Amino acid sequence: MTAATHSTLFPQVPESADAVLDGLDPEQRAVATALHGPVCVLAGAGTGKTRAITHRIAYGVRAGILQPNTVLAVTFTNRAAGEMRGRLRQLGAGGVQARTFHSAALRQLQFFWPKAVGGELPRIVDRKLQIVADAAAACRVRLDRGELRDVTAEIEWCKVTQTVPTDYAAAAHKAGRESPRNPAEIAQIYANYETLKRDRSVIDFEDVLLLTVGILQDRQDIAEQVRAQYQHFVVDEYQDVSPLQQRLLDLWLGERDSLCVVGDASQTIYSFTGATPDHLLNFRTRHPSATVVKLVRDYRSSPQVVHLANGILSRATGRAAEHRLELISQREAGPEPVYVEYADEPAEAEGAARRIRELIAAGVSAGEIAILFRTNGQSEIYEQALADAGVPYQLRGAERFFERAEVRKAGHALRAAARFGGNDAGLDEAVDLPSQVRAVLSGEGWTSEPPAGSGAVRDRWESLAALVRLAEDFAQARPEVTLADFVAELDERANAQHAPTVEGVTLASLHAAKGLEWDAVFLVGVAEGMMPITYAKTDEQIEEERRLLYVGVTRARRHLGVSWALSRSPGGRPGRRASRFLDGLRPGSTGSVGRGAGVGRGGVELGTRPDAKGPLAGARRRANRKVARCRVCGRTLTEAGEMKLMRCEDCPSDMDEGVYERLVEWRARTAAGLGQPAFCVFTDKTLIAIAEAAPDDEAELSRIPGVGMRKFRTYGSDVLAICAGQTVSDESEGADGGD
Repeated sequence: MTAATHSTLFPQVPESADAVLDGLDPEQRAVATALHGPVCVLAGAGTGKTRAITHRIAYGVRAGILQPNTVLAVTFTNRAAGEMRGRLRQLGAGGVQARTFHSAALRQLQFFWPKAVGGELPRIVDRKLQIVADAAAACRVRLDRGELRDVTAEIEWCKVTQTVPTDYAAAAHKAGRESPRNPAEIAQIYANYETLKRDRSVIDFEDVLLLTVGILQDRQDIAEQVRAQYQHFVVDEYQDVSPLQQRLLDLWLGERDSLCVVGDASQTIYSFTGATPDHLLNFRTRHPSATVVKLVRDYRSSPQVVHLANGILSRATGRAAEHRLELISQREAGPEPVYVEYADEPAEAEGAARRIRELIAAGVSAGEIAILFRTNGQSEIYEQALADAGVPYQLRGAERFFERAEVRKAGHALRAAARFGGNDAGLDEAVDLPSQVRAVLSGEGWTSEPPAGSGAVRDRWESLAALVRLAEDFAQARPEVTLADFVAELDERANAQHAPTVEGVTLASLHAAKGLEWDAVFLVGVAEGMMPITYAKTDEQIEEERRLLYVGVTRARRHLGVSWALSRSPGGRPGRRASRFLDGLRPGSTGSVGRGAGVGRGGVELGTRPDAKGPLAGARRRANRKVARCRVCGRTLTEAGEMKLMRCEDCPSDMDEGVYERLVEWRARTAAGLGQPAFCVFTDKTLIAIAEAAPDDEAELSRIPGVGMRKFRTYGSDVLAICAGQTVSDESEGADGGD
């Protein structure tokens, strides 16, 4: 369901840091080797952003530039964090923390609460609906089930946007939100909700971030302790950051700039929760020295799918559209997207089920097919159609696989067999790992043939079958493995939330499909009133609906079906029409499709300081325009180490040995004074590059890769003095506090 399923399930760990870079394209390699200073990766759908940032972390760790326990990678879902941990483990970079914002904050809050506040951290409520209902009742306001959910969502939005109850009405109006009740009533319910939580000594999900922010703001000693632990940050899906999450990130960073963010403004689809792409779009303004890398090579989708995706965004408006990326497919040609208009919704569901049966008969796995819809309420009719057609399906594509009851029970059985299997007659004839796993799981309900029909029995069988397939893949990759090895692998995968693929067509909403991909995708209900949805009124809301359709299209690798129904039920008035977002794109429709003024190409942009003056600024601007070439033979350089030396590894060096030795001695003293490893001052390659260049002034020193703006300001005068043969006093070393 994700890109990981199409790579080798059990790859060999790369032998060296350089081997980590193998197979990356030029832009991905640029991301992986940009290990210093702020980095912004603008990554289109399917361009390998997770691959780029995990290889960046792994390369830094394997090269000794990043210490694993000082790196914190944050993202927005447990699934994404688990996938990142799994990939880092496969790259030999275990020990790196990859967590959601809330998970990382909760760990810190639990650790520091006794010191900052005293006592135990209050209990976190799993569901806040009852407290919201009680708060409404205290205001003499009765909410039905739908209103209760909507008011709860408004309170959550207030908290992530750091809006207090008295400011709600003005903030909602400014944001263009349609309040589900009178704004004054919501403000009062919100205030009562906070009071009830305090009275009951509980906190909610959003409080985890708010309280962590409060402690880090108020307690400088605790903030410094956190910053001493985490020195390098990577933020995935940065377009989804809320103001509160950005505030927490700022407090984690302090005055440092060792930050890499990854995102795509064209995939901003959660603004209703407080997410905003502004932090991504303003990154270069906040960090003028940032390196910006654009990934546009799409490795997921066929040229036909990519053409439609680009077309959907070509007529987008607004700030996010100005920064859109035009994807370039790297895959072989596939079939054209299929557009189908149906008389009614049952006919649309039956048509999708019929087409899915044809794909399965043609060899497409059911687990590589998805039906995506705008709202969860559309699911039932497709469940029925697939069941009638005898097609297996699953509704829980985003659920944690290892938390399913049948998977936990199977894990206990496998663990017991691994410990005491010698006394189990049922395993006597099992000659290899797959047969052992099949023998154990047969006692849990697994059979060689799937059960008839659908429902809970089929769901349990699919989970067990996924474990059997995983055992077969594990044994094929490592023939000598034992059942105990397989149990250990399951434990590691459970900790990383690195789940195997479950067979069955996935039914999911477009929002839930973010981050997933399939060989075949059916986008259903793509009609006016549903896409864009009826309550999308403002230009900003309409554009978010367009982006949601773009996300849906880019989930498909090869086969893409787009359909809509003219009426809801058979015999109904055919008053619907296809979504306006398809105008000019589907056959027979009208509408212009243009490229737009803000189309982004792939490549790397190096940052500059807009206020910089003098030789340093001029040298940096000139360097930004140059292709890195060997200063000895003139060959274009691509390897990070060679680019730092500005020569091929095997080209002769003209290094001043005396200068190099003095630099090494100075670095050792400086690092010792700062209490840091020597490479945190300058790496060996950078010292060699300085000794070879023997710079005479600021401009020459600034041209040397590895001498960033911060290090130039901190160490520049010492380095120039050493190159000039002068003695550097101990008092001047590291005066600025390091890197």
